[in-house]
Amino acid sequence: MLWSRLALSFHSEMLLFEADFTEPHRTMVIVAICLGLRRSELAGLKWSDFDWLNQEVLVQRSVIANRVDAVNSKRSKARLPLDPALIEVLQNWRSLSDFKADDDWVWASPWVAGAMPLYTNAIQREYLIPAGQRAGLGKIGWHTLRHTYRSWLDQTKAPMTVQKDLMRHADIKTTMNVYGKAMAEPMREANSEVVRLVIQ
Repeated sequence: MLWSRLALSFHSEMLLFEADFTEPHRTMVIVAICLGLRRSELAGLKWSDFDWLNQEVLVQRSVIANRVDAVNSKRSKARLPLDPALIEVLQNWRSLSDFKADDDWVWASPWVAGAMPLYTNAIQREYLIPAGQRAGLGKIGWHTLRHTYRSWLDQTKAPMTVQKDLMRHADIKTTMNVYGKAMAEPMREANSEVVRLVIQ
């Protein structure tokens, strides 16, 4: 879809957050923008995927239409840096959630007693698209947030190899056109620049 390729400007993103998001939807949007996750990967997060001490998250599964699977490629399964500000946002959500155990879904659905995560298509339809329209941004979706992450990485002047690794693309052409191995510190610095744009 054409609208999924759009990227939000910093001003647009602020307008989006001024919309009345309830939890956990607000935190889901923050995490999606701060990590550039696909909607299936966002849904597939469990608390055990987070290494708070080393400030990393392991993206290792996806959930599409209540079907749990591996991520879509070997390259997609990766450790991503967690900025301390994002850790605080996640831990705040965990303190509010009824599902806090390590093996629980981060976005556990109360409708099925936490057995599955919330349905991201429904959240897009019922919360994300209306919030984008209320903010005057038009029709936006989860993939818009992934494109936003890539666009903002570019604004940080992060090297293309770092952007490729943070986006978890197998081919740098994908990073350059659609959206050497980077060292951990440049990845962490580029990611933190984006987090600071989202969380002030």
